[in-house]
Amino acid sequence: MTTAKVGAPGNPAVGVVPFTDAVYRTCTDAPPTSSDCLMVGAVRDPYEIGQLEVTVGEWVAFLNTVDPAGRDPHGLYDRTESSSAWPKYGSVNFSAAGGDGCHYSVAYPEWADKPYGFANFLKAARFVNALYNGRLISKQDSSSQGFHYVTYQVELSPETERGMYDLARPDATRAHDSGFVVPSQDEWIKAAYYDPNGGGTYSYWKYPTNPGVFGDGEATAPAPTVLNPTTGDVVNAATQPLASYHATGQPAPNWCPGEVQPDVCATVNPFGLDPASYASAYQGSLSTVGQARSTSPWGTLDQGGNAVESTDTITPPPTGGDSARVWRRAHGGVSNAGAYQMWPSAVGLQPQDNVFFNLTYPWFGIRLGVIGDLEPRGGGS
Repeated sequence: MTTAKVGAPGNPAVGVVPFTDAVYRTCTDAPPTSSDCLMVGAVRDPYEIGQLEVTVGEWVAFLNTVDPAGRDPHGLYDRTESSSAWPKYGSVNFSAAGGDGCHYSVAYPEWADKPYGFANFLKAARFVNALYNGRLISKQDSSSQGFHYVTYQVELSPETERGMYDLARPDATRAHDSGFVVPSQDEWIKAAYYDPNGGGTYSYWKYPTNPGVFGDGEATAPAPTVLNPTTGDVVNAATQPLASYHATGQPAPNWCPGEVQPDVCATVNPFGLDPASYASAYQGSLSTVGQARSTSPWGTLDQGGNAVESTDTITPPPTGGDSARVWRRAHGGVSNAGAYQMWPSAVGLQPQDNVFFNLTYPWFGIRLGVIGDLEPRGGGS
């Protein structure tokens, strides 16, 4: 995995009212009716965040490492994710006949470099624990276009239930000061929007791709990606800034694996939806990671559009929500949703164990983070 270094420790926060087209220097500057204003984006220490989202190929390697016998004791896979059950979105296949460590496979080659899209916090935390408990083989610093990156090579551990997160606790938080993590809401927002050079408004961009102008709706939103219809590769990367989302009045980014007949992609789904209902409910496909090429102020890619991503920040449930469940913040914009989902105020939230959502929503991804200073050694991080 390659991470982007995020500096400017102790940066100021900014006030946001959920899903409102504005930012405020403080919440006292927000409209008096905005009782739900949040201060977000301030991070005390340097950290790193994934340059890209976790891909299907990386997720399959994780599955075969942590579940070599194919028994899935922690609910990391469901048939909904298969290409037979869901030809358009199914990216991972399972074979009971596979040998140890070979039960899971990338459904079609085109999926290998797409974001894994059936995630939630618990899946992300188990991936992090496998990294935390694994063997850090190498660490390489690099720079490109003024951004600073670190590339890690890690031999994953099969231990997923403890490490950075003790998943015996439903409200698991970080157990260590150094290691791989699921980014917090503030870490995610800072990496996506905070400009250390003072661009944007109060040093925050409106989109993770460009400063934009708060208050202008979608007028300064990035252009939407256009995808190769059989591979999901971005074909209009020369148009900048760019993101995979569903722009108003335009078709959503869309592709179907070349091995599948288009009419099958357009009709076969695991829910028995008729073609018209299916076409209405499921617009937008995940594109090849990084190909939109528009960077955040710290050099990350696809924090705007493609897949929405979980953070490890626990939040109160929405009004009327189930208070017995653990809710966590999510961010990122989605390839089937409008530009507003890419604003810093898009402070969404989800139950961390929403099984129905996991099975029916194929656009929820994982971005990893690193805190502290990791160095290669024999085992553990």
